[in-house]
Amino acid sequence: MNVQRRDFLLPLISAATAVAVSGQTVAQTAPLADAGTAIPDFSGIWGHLAWPDVEPPATGPGPVTNKSRRNGGSNPNALVGDYTNPILQPHAAHAVKMQGENEQSSGPAPTPSNQCWPGGVPFVLYNIGMQMIQQPDRITILYSNDHEVRHVRLNESHPAAVTPSWYGDSVGHYEGETLVIDTVGVKIGPFAMVDMYGTPHTQALHVVERYRLLDADAAKEAEDRGERNNFRLAYSDPGFSPDPSYKGKGLALQFTVEDDGVFTTPWTAGITYRRPLGDWPEMVCAENPHKYRDGKAAALPTAGNPDF
Repeated sequence: MNVQRRDFLLPLISAATAVAVSGQTVAQTAPLADAGTAIPDFSGIWGHLAWPDVEPPATGPGPVTNKSRRNGGSNPNALVGDYTNPILQPHAAHAVKMQGENEQSSGPAPTPSNQCWPGGVPFVLYNIGMQMIQQPDRITILYSNDHEVRHVRLNESHPAAVTPSWYGDSVGHYEGETLVIDTVGVKIGPFAMVDMYGTPHTQALHVVERYRLLDADAAKEAEDRGERNNFRLAYSDPGFSPDPSYKGKGLALQFTVEDDGVFTTPWTAGITYRRPLGDWPEMVCAENPHKYRDGKAAALPTAGNPDF
């Protein structure tokens, strides 16, 4: 599979919260669910077929979005982040600016997804497909891109000293009908970024996700609002497409990101998921035999020593 425009979409595009932490903060634990409240059912496959931007908040600081426009919306073929967003500290704004210039001058700029590297949190949320598996003591979240998997321990605390990992240490609990996931300790890899625009992060990165179900009308309204300045997919490379006959509930995600080494303030964004058509895909990031660009091979993960 050619990695030259692989960022969660591939050939389709061409065709058609809490306190800052440093690994020592311990999250509050909470009961499995508020007394008398049934645990909501988030299980199954969900899709959000708008890309590459996530939904900005109604008010307050929001995410870096795409400066490149096409037909009035975000241009999925040119990921040029708005480095003037006031959430960015100067060095972070410079990184976003350089990523955008690289994208414009030399073709797709490297990201975790087009380089076959784990994306981390919240970068992994930019996947267009997600499947949630709920168990009494844990949540497992599968993402459509390259078999990315997250494990969330329920009703536990972060360890006093978190060992950094690709998707960080995630603990969760239910607050009534809302699932809250708190993540710290996201590893800083070669292409570490929190979004599609090269916005960096440090070890202080802290992400809080809040998931809740929406009635069909509210989900449709939220989805339409989120797609207003975005790129709407008729179908996705992994096989997902909108289900026009689906009248059931949607899933709303609101996530808050803070990192006092990168951002001037915490910021919030959202994603609206609905049930897609199509089965769970087999989507594997593979080495690009045609090279990445500028005559260079894709920087694929390699092991210096065998694991056996």
